[in-house]
Amino acid sequence: MTTPEQTFAVLGAGSWGTALAMQLARAHHPTLLWSHSKDHYEDMLVTKSNERFLPGIPFPDNLTVTFDLEQTIKQAYDLLVVVPSHAFRETVNNIKPQLTGHHRLAWGTKGLEQGTRKLLHQIVREELGITIPIAAVSGPTFARELAMNLPGAITVASKDSPFADDLANALHSENFLTYTSDDVIGVEIGGASKNVMAIAAGIADGMNFGTNTRAALITRGLNEIMRLGVALGGQRETFMGLSGLGDLVLTCSDDQSRNRRFGIALGKGNNPEKAKQEINQTIEGIGTAKTLYFLAQDVGVEMPITEQVYKILYENVAPKEAVHTLLNRNPKSETA
Repeated sequence: MTTPEQTFAVLGAGSWGTALAMQLARAHHPTLLWSHSKDHYEDMLVTKSNERFLPGIPFPDNLTVTFDLEQTIKQAYDLLVVVPSHAFRETVNNIKPQLTGHHRLAWGTKGLEQGTRKLLHQIVREELGITIPIAAVSGPTFARELAMNLPGAITVASKDSPFADDLANALHSENFLTYTSDDVIGVEIGGASKNVMAIAAGIADGMNFGTNTRAALITRGLNEIMRLGVALGGQRETFMGLSGLGDLVLTCSDDQSRNRRFGIALGKGNNPEKAKQEINQTIEGIGTAKTLYFLAQDVGVEMPITEQVYKILYENVAPKEAVHTLLNRNPKSETA
């Protein structure tokens, strides 16, 4: 009989939430995987896998799927929220009545809240106060590769070092390295912004601009992510780590990235709506592009790549025109 102290609950049974739940279970922790969809829950119960998002990969024995959110929270003190960013506040609100002084909350969600432009830790503090230990989990990790137990690494960021250490140790295995950080802001900005840069890199590749262009986009993309993150209180060195440069390179350079595939479709001439329909999964970079564009204006940070992605998505600017605008910027110091 397992106790809540021994059990982890992952809230959100998409590809990333499922992969993290599988990693926890493989590392010998009893793990609950909650789905908001009864049909999805019942499918996973029968197949003992997540055929909707990670087909063909069986669940470890320690993983149990659930549908009753209240009972899930009662059975686990360490919670990991992995839902799309637009559902993050609602999910935090839904678990609030069941939380006790024993619970600790982490999230693998990457994004910002549209409208308010708040980072996820700000949402948690608004809804739950300052007493509950919190942490952000991020890094260069495609869900399918993690689910298949291929080697990888991730960062756990928290101001509460015991929680960061506990969660890092829980996720660690012989195939999966974990690191800790106290820079929650930097880790969150890196994880959210890289999706916008992946759309930009995809657009360039869809237009057959070549690897020189992609390398330049990644490098300059990192520069503007770093400017924004530091302006918001993040640490510069965080953006050179797994949750910054690592995640940026991953999502900009491999077609497992939905955001990159979406950008490729745009670069080939598809309109955003058609490109979204073809991918048929949440593309976090679409909403994040708008949020980052206005957040950068709020804090007086120049983000030219983000600005052009925003204009392609929300002002019907053609990709060719956006590229022309970027290429016609005046020469300047690379470190400015």
